[in-house]
Amino acid sequence: MKFLKLFVFWIGAMAVLPMTAQNSDECLQNLSIFAEYAKVKNYDEAYGPWMKVREQCPSLNVAIYSYGERILKERIEKAGPETLLAETSDLIKLYDQWLENFPTKKNVSIKGDIISSKAQAMLDYKTADKMEVYKTFDLAFKTDAKSFTNPKGLYNYFKTLYDLYKEGTHGVKMEQLFNKYEEVSEKFDLESVNLAKKLDVILKKEEEGVPISSREVRSKRVYGINSNAIGTFLSNLDAIISQEATCVNLIPLYKRNFEEFKSDAIWLKRAASRLDSKECSDDPFFVTLVEALHTLDPSADSAYYLGILKDKSGDSNEALKYYEESISLQSDPYKKAKILYKIAIKFKNAGRKSSARSYAQKALSFQPSMGRAYLMISNLYAGSANDCGETQFNKRAVYWLAADMAYKAGKVDASIEKLAIETAKSYEGRAPSKTEIFTEGNQGTTIKFDCWINSSVKVPQL
Repeated sequence: MKFLKLFVFWIGAMAVLPMTAQNSDECLQNLSIFAEYAKVKNYDEAYGPWMKVREQCPSLNVAIYSYGERILKERIEKAGPETLLAETSDLIKLYDQWLENFPTKKNVSIKGDIISSKAQAMLDYKTADKMEVYKTFDLAFKTDAKSFTNPKGLYNYFKTLYDLYKEGTHGVKMEQLFNKYEEVSEKFDLESVNLAKKLDVILKKEEEGVPISSREVRSKRVYGINSNAIGTFLSNLDAIISQEATCVNLIPLYKRNFEEFKSDAIWLKRAASRLDSKECSDDPFFVTLVEALHTLDPSADSAYYLGILKDKSGDSNEALKYYEESISLQSDPYKKAKILYKIAIKFKNAGRKSSARSYAQKALSFQPSMGRAYLMISNLYAGSANDCGETQFNKRAVYWLAADMAYKAGKVDASIEKLAIETAKSYEGRAPSKTEIFTEGNQGTTIKFDCWINSSVKVPQL
């Protein structure tokens, strides 16, 4: 009896082997066919062989899913009412199969990317209600936040929760909304810094006159596009939360939760940061937060906030000491740049232009791609047009200097390129005209500014 079972198993195995080999050959052939069609975006012809590979050999190649996503999205665009549901459902199914068969890329998890793409498709094609969409985004973030990097997906992750909060029927509380905002905005900051690090390597080469390769030129363009997307969606995120994150809402909320979280450094940092960004630091509770944070975890953040308190009390010298301490306590160059830029803003708002420029330049020394810092210097120069230069011509020549800084801001930071160019052109429009240059007869000469700017600009050639 035992021999008979073994014989039957052997016969069965022999019968399966040719079938498996045949299927494998057929799958490889169909894989090649659909891939060639997909490469030239002929998705109609790609569909047939693609479906065969997907059904027969789902773990053969990741192209089944990367191309399959494009194939199905085009079919959805072309679908009529009678086939739309089937096509959208199949796309959602494809993401589940992708997750099952290829959850990693080069041995690194991409689960967050796949699940968030599924959530975005659910939202785009209305295959689920907002609560299910949010839970899917949330699963992506909690499962693998590292690969969940798509700016649109991150924005919609928060936006769906915000919509549920506004509907008021899903039990979403304000605390949950603010906590999620902090998590998502921190993720945006992280992705922005990752791009800046890559971009700064290329910018440094260009600044040193080292030729960059065609690959680096392409990479620079891609980093710029991604940086612009992050900037856009982060601005949209801030616009949404600004409707709820007012001092009237924030202070009572943080007061109510303070006893529970006063030993949680992350909560204290987030609360202090939010109050500072919303100009709520005049409230006495801000002092309570900062003191608790500095006692619990003396850090660059707490030192910075102590500097703010000293500024508020009018002790600018003591404030500067804390700001400098904040910089010295921070080891990460990009976080250091962020602190320096914040300090520059404080000095700018206080009318201390030279100090503001100095700290903006220090920020740029740690992050050359920080276009905001160049734009601030540009604005500082433009704001001094009437204070520098003896003649009306020379006073307005400051605008050329301001325009140069604005153009530089757009060159290094694609996320503010449009604003930077608009600003530069605006300043050029205020500078002396060609007619005035001709009348003065000083084209190509250098004008020096002996005021706080302590720099010079060359009059354009006609």
